[in-house]
This record gives sequence, structure tokens and C-alpha cells, in this order.
Amino acid sequence: MGSRSGKVIERRGAAARGYGVGFVGGGNMATALIRGLIEARLYKPREIVASDVDKRKLATMRRHFGVETTSDNSALVRDASVVVLAVKPQILDGVLRDLRDAATSKNVFISIAAGVSTARIEAVLGKSARVVRVMPNTPALLGKAMSVVVRGSVAKPADEKLALRLFAAVGKARAVRDEKLIDAVTGLSGSGPAYVYRFAEALIAGGIDAGLSPEMAQELSLQTIAGAAAMLQESGDSPAQLREAVSSPGGTTLAGLDEMARQGFAAVVGSAVKRATERSRELGKG
Repeated sequence: MGSRSGKVIERRGAAARGYGVGFVGGGNMATALIRGLIEARLYKPREIVASDVDKRKLATMRRHFGVETTSDNSALVRDASVVVLAVKPQILDGVLRDLRDAATSKNVFISIAAGVSTARIEAVLGKSARVVRVMPNTPALLGKAMSVVVRGSVAKPADEKLALRLFAAVGKARAVRDEKLIDAVTGLSGSGPAYVYRFAEALIAGGIDAGLSPEMAQELSLQTIAGAAAMLQESGDSPAQLREAVSSPGGTTLAGLDEMARQGFAAVVGSAVKRATERSRELGKG
């Protein structure tokens, strides 16, 4: 890969042409994906190349994972068959313009930029661009992500399967046919972890107000959330069934749930998902 520009590979300039996957952007999600792909043995470190404007991030990737790194996005596109676009949506258009001349129909572009449609990416890269859009979430850092995949107008079913395979390395992944659903996915699972974290903050604060020490309130809250999540995933019961099973008439749990209802808890959560969905649509308009 290093032969075209002379400055492409930071570590092994004599590396052979042909990387399995390249990452444009070296942030947390790219790091999580690289770790997942290597641990799942989908790619060897020498088959992965990453680019970023921050040389410290690239040095960290080389040190932790043994992957190749570059400061030349165009060369990465020329030499990697799969290109993961892992940059913020606000700068994606500029990045795409830089990649346009190097892009060919042989590349599969996988974008994780929130709110940016496949059509918008295709418009910059060209009508032959094979684009797959993915909405993952931050639990990918622990291999617990929920990712949803949709392919663009030119991408092939095999490209969708490839994206599913890549993102299954960091959690669960599923595909949808209607790209309009991705905004709702963003509002729910993309932003959802932050809602859970906010709930945890409130639960801890409630415990402290009730007389517990901050340390005890945090321990009880986090283990309670972890245990409840496990019940939701492993018991086979619906959330409503599990809630009803612990809500004895006249008991403490029902008293707390009644107060949640009085304060409009369910409406607030639903409104949060709706507003995040709307924001995803706004970002998609550029």
C-alpha cells in the first residue's frame, strides 16, 4: 500500500497492497470495531489500516492492535476493499470530497455517521458507490452493541451481509430495508444508552435522598440495572410481565410506579426518543 504516495503507511512502508478493511477516523467506535474484528478473527491486524488527523490516536492503534495507519485517506480507499467511514457527521461531506477521486465500484463504504443518508453519500462519491449505512451504539466498546444496517441504492445483498458480519463482532446486528427507520433507530438504540445512564443517575440520587450513602446508592443502583437487564434478556418474559410480577397491590414497588406515572415518566422517555429521532433527520439535511 505504501508505494503510491510514500507517506501512507506510518509503520511498515513495504506492506503489500490490499487491506481487508480501512477505517477513516480513529475515534472510540473505530477502536471498538477494530478490537472486535481482531478478537473475532475476522481480520488479522496486518489486514486493517486506519487513518486519522490525530497522530496520537494512530500511534495508540499501532501500539494496542498492531494495525497499519496512514494520514492519506485517498490511499486508504485505493488499497482497502472495505472502507468504514467513522467520522462525525458534521465533517463527513468534506471527507467524502477528499475520497471521491479514489473511490471505485470495488469499494464498499460503510458509514456510521448519524443522520447521514446513503443517498447523500452516493451523491458525493458517485452513482456507482456501494454504500451501507449502520447505526451502532457505544456499548460496542464492551462488545454489547446493538447495530442496525441498511444498504444504499447500489450496494449488493452481499455488502449488507458483510456489514452485518462486521458489526456482529461487537454485539448484535440486524438489517432493515427502509432507510427511514434508521432515524428512529438512532433515537432509540443509538441515543438509548445515555437515557439509561441518566436513569441510573436519578436512581442513585433518589437513594441518597432516601438516606443511603453515595457509595451504597451507586452499588445498589448499578447492580439493580444490570440484574434487571439480564432478566429482560434471559427470562423470556416481556417487560410488562416482569414489571407486574414485582408489583404487589399496595406494595412499595407499585407505590413507586404510581409516582412515576403521576410525574409522566413514560411520556418523557417517549418524547426523548422522538426528539432524538427528529434531530437525526435534521442532521441528515446537512
